[in-house]
Amino acid sequence: MNIQLKTLSKIAAAMASLSLLGCGGGTETTTNVNVVNPTEPVSDWRLVWSDEFDGTAIDSSNWTHEVNCLGGGNQEKQCYTDSAANSFVADGVLNIVALPAEEGAEQPYTSARLNSRNKADFQYGRIEVRAKFPAGQGTWPAAWMMPTDEVYGGWPKSGEIDIVEAVNLKAARADGTPESHIYGTIHYGKDAPNNSSTGAAYMLPDGANPADDFHTYTIEWQEGEIRWYMDDYLYATQRASEVRTNSNGDAVGLAHRGWFTEYYDMTTGELEAQYGPAPFDQDFHLILNLAIGGNWPENVNELGIDHDALANGVTYQIDYVRVYKCDQNTATGSGCETVRQGYDSYEDALLEGEAPIPSPPSTGIATPLYIFTDEMNPNWPAWDCCGGSTPMVVEDDPERGNAVEFYVGAQPTVNGFISRATNITDPNGTATPFDASPMLENGSFSFDMKVISPPNNPDSTWLVKVESNGASTFAELPLTASNEGAAPAVGVWQTYTFPLSVLSDAGLDLAAIDVVMVFPAWDTGDGAVYRLDNVQFTQEGGVSPSLTMFEDGENPAWPMWDCCGGSTPQQVDDESAYGTVAEFSIGAAPTVMGFITRPAAGGGDEPFDASSIIADGVVQFDMKVVSPPANADSFWLFKIESDNAATFAELPLTASQEGVAPVTGEWQTYTFTIQQLVDAGLDPSAIDVVMIFPAWDTGNGAVYRVDNAKIYVPGAGGPAAISLFDEQARDGWVIWDCCGGSTPTVEMDDAPYGNVIEFTIGGAPTVMGVITRSAVGGGDMPVDASALLANGVVRFDMKVVSAPLNPDSFWLFKIESNGGDEFAELPLTDSMEGMAPTTGEWQTYTFPLQTLFNAGLDISAIDVLMVFPAWGTGDGAVYRVDNIEIVVP
Repeated sequence: MNIQLKTLSKIAAAMASLSLLGCGGGTETTTNVNVVNPTEPVSDWRLVWSDEFDGTAIDSSNWTHEVNCLGGGNQEKQCYTDSAANSFVADGVLNIVALPAEEGAEQPYTSARLNSRNKADFQYGRIEVRAKFPAGQGTWPAAWMMPTDEVYGGWPKSGEIDIVEAVNLKAARADGTPESHIYGTIHYGKDAPNNSSTGAAYMLPDGANPADDFHTYTIEWQEGEIRWYMDDYLYATQRASEVRTNSNGDAVGLAHRGWFTEYYDMTTGELEAQYGPAPFDQDFHLILNLAIGGNWPENVNELGIDHDALANGVTYQIDYVRVYKCDQNTATGSGCETVRQGYDSYEDALLEGEAPIPSPPSTGIATPLYIFTDEMNPNWPAWDCCGGSTPMVVEDDPERGNAVEFYVGAQPTVNGFISRATNITDPNGTATPFDASPMLENGSFSFDMKVISPPNNPDSTWLVKVESNGASTFAELPLTASNEGAAPAVGVWQTYTFPLSVLSDAGLDLAAIDVVMVFPAWDTGDGAVYRLDNVQFTQEGGVSPSLTMFEDGENPAWPMWDCCGGSTPQQVDDESAYGTVAEFSIGAAPTVMGFITRPAAGGGDEPFDASSIIADGVVQFDMKVVSPPANADSFWLFKIESDNAATFAELPLTASQEGVAPVTGEWQTYTFTIQQLVDAGLDPSAIDVVMIFPAWDTGNGAVYRVDNAKIYVPGAGGPAAISLFDEQARDGWVIWDCCGGSTPTVEMDDAPYGNVIEFTIGGAPTVMGVITRSAVGGGDMPVDASALLANGVVRFDMKVVSAPLNPDSFWLFKIESNGGDEFAELPLTDSMEGMAPTTGEWQTYTFPLQTLFNAGLDISAIDVLMVFPAWGTGDGAVYRVDNIEIVVP
């Protein structure tokens, strides 16, 4: 029984939204898959409070009458009274009666609403209400709960639990059958009008109607989960949202999208969505009432109120209200669950809520997004919101090529491109909200547009609207607010550019853009036909901060430097593929050497700010020791300083990602992540010295060379592939038979494949692939593909040499992270190519990273990739795999 607008269509929409957003899961429960037997007492629950209504009057120690004519916040048409005519106990039943009011009364009906606030308040438990509902267009009986203390703020931030409600029972539905639904709903989230609710409707079998007899309506409520029952049949389950985090502990999405609340975080002081059991973790009290009319009942079924049917009054009867507690775990109320198969399935009873999805942390990489450039981006289909048309790709002219054509008819609508899960129709597409935040300073949203036919309404104006995170934020501007400042002209292609800073200032959160729209103002567009092309988010200049200190020559702002030894480092020809390199020589005087940008040392005073690339950036260089230090106990160090040595990080070279000590005469690459350096004490905002050297006073005699010294984000600007196998396994990764006892081999295949991995499966069930865990011989060097999430894929080539002996076997792809804590497992036929392997043929398989992320994979710490016949069905299979990579195509 909400205190805000509620419509049947809203409930139906909530019921329809049962698609899995992330990888499923939920609050853990003790599962008993048997329905409660209504012929036996409830066994696991202890009765702690009840009202059996066996006396001669309403028990005032349990209930308080509310007296008002306020309409319940829903434009209801009754005054609530404490009159015995509107509520009384008789024959063991509480009767709440709605009666026509006297002529001239403030509302046309009188009724009753009873609450137990501060008399019977409960946190968690099983609440049963046995009742018989009235019939008639305009009736709205309910048993529900509200927070006793509004701990999290006013409605609905502190929550509302509707145990059961019904409207217009026995009135005609659209198909002519009598209305017989009951509803269980919760309300939560932000302040109205941005409040949220989710619920489910249920009908008794065999056409039974809740107005014909008594039925038992129940919720079981524990920390993080509420379940709804009618006559002990569980028909709906709702849960708290579960946040997915990556290996760094950053929120990256929701494993289950359920309820939430919004309140000020005591640490940050910011108004934030909170995803725990709140607001349904406080004391709630009971409410029993019968409303007449209001926004919901008057707008469904036969519409309005059937005053003739209500002329002699209608009665809502309650046989009892009982509250049970579970003593298995008094803190959480769990341990006495009465559930059945399907209670936690999106295809059955589990409902998806309306919690806002947390945006993954920005990678700091300004990667462009091309929504439409001559062909459709499958992750961003063209979209008509509300008009029923289907936007089409058409050929405009030979020079322009393809464009998307939109049409506006008499039905008001907006058109554009969308990347929300419920709107993705291409089997190769996935919802991929775009993080444009790294492009805030220099980026823009732009598109080309040609009006074929203008709106019939000459006063119509053209608008652009960009939304983020399910429309929780947006920017809407006229096209004339673009950089070009022009209104559309019929028959002419025109470009429109909107700086991201302008969209941000207009209210858009750039971190999770999921809709872009171009349209005539609402309800003024009838007759408009127009085309869009080159719809994109781009940035002038580089895509992320980077610094090159030495690459085939010295950066004059970052010269080579001998701190204290008096030498002058030289540029020399290495007579190898490296070409010109930096050479350092250490004598008897203790010193450190590297590259510097401080004026006092001859640098250009250009400190480098790596703050925006902490998550994905690295410091990397190549090094070759020409002559080792004379001191056999010497070891090599890397040191980086910031802000004139105010902060620094110093680590041995063996702490690099490669983990190797220098080998005389060999070029070796060393990579340190910015995060690693920050954790070691570096402030990355003003880096001004990078040093590579033997430990202090142990370097006499050392001569060494350095090249390709840079600070950057690998893969930024057309992200580079992360190769797991190409001719050989990636450093730190090994080819692997999990459980079958074989040793996969590297074999020579025909050109262009060259060296490939060959796997052979025998009688022992197993899975096979490539892995980087030390427990199985790997180097514990997981890869972070976060920077490639928006557009990246996992791709590999495979050839079946001999198929499994089992004809029912099928092939799977599985990828894991964080030691197997998170993973995605899919059949090969779910790849973008959609095909099963054919023996003797090389075939390519591609899985979008977004698809794998949605299926449950944390892409920040990938450590296993497997391709195999389904467990226990692979005996006899021999197959080869090559070109395993994570890449933006």
